[in-house]
Amino acid sequence: MAMLSQFQSVGSDLFNQGLVCSQSGNLSIRLGDRLVITRRGSKLGCLEENDLIETGINKNDRFTPLASTELPVHRAIYQETSALAIVHAHPPYTVALSLIETEIVPNCGEDSSLTGGIPVLGWNVEVKPGGLAEFIAPALQKHRIVVVRGHGTFAVGQLLEEAHRHTTMLEESCKVICLLKSLQVNTPKE
Repeated sequence: MAMLSQFQSVGSDLFNQGLVCSQSGNLSIRLGDRLVITRRGSKLGCLEENDLIETGINKNDRFTPLASTELPVHRAIYQETSALAIVHAHPPYTVALSLIETEIVPNCGEDSSLTGGIPVLGWNVEVKPGGLAEFIAPALQKHRIVVVRGHGTFAVGQLLEEAHRHTTMLEESCKVICLLKSLQVNTPKE
C-alpha cells in the first residue's frame, strides 16, 4: 500500500501542476531485477492499484503488454544507471524550450542538483513513445534529468519524490527562461 501511495502522491502532483495531462506521462520504481511501472493509458492524477504493472527489467512476462509504451526507455535507464525511480512528464515550458534549444541551463538556485546544462535529445530524429532509449539512458548517467525534443522529460532518483523534484525544478526554470525570452522579444531597442 505504501508503494501505491507514493505513485498516487507524485502522479497527482504532476497532474495538478500541469506537468502531465489526462493520460500522459509515467512513473516507475526498480525492485531488484523487476520494475513497477504505470499501466499503458493510466491517468497519473488518479492512480489505482490496478494501474501499477510489475514486469522484468531484462525480460518480458505476461504483464509486459499492459505496461506504459515508455517501458523500453525505463528498462534501459535501470540497466545503465543506479536509478531506483523514474518520472517521465510532459512539462509545457520545458517542451516549448526543447524545440529551440539543444541544451537548457536552469537558472533556479533552489535545486543544486540541476547545475550545468540539461541536454535536449532527439534532434534530427523521429521521436516515438518508447524510442531514443539508446540516447536517454547514457545521458542519465551524467544528468539527473534530460529532455526529449518536443516530447518531455525523463528524471531519475532514488525515490519517486526525488525524480519529481528534478522535474518540477526544471519546469520552474523553464518558465522563467520563457518569460525572459518574451520580455527580450517585446522590449523596444533604444
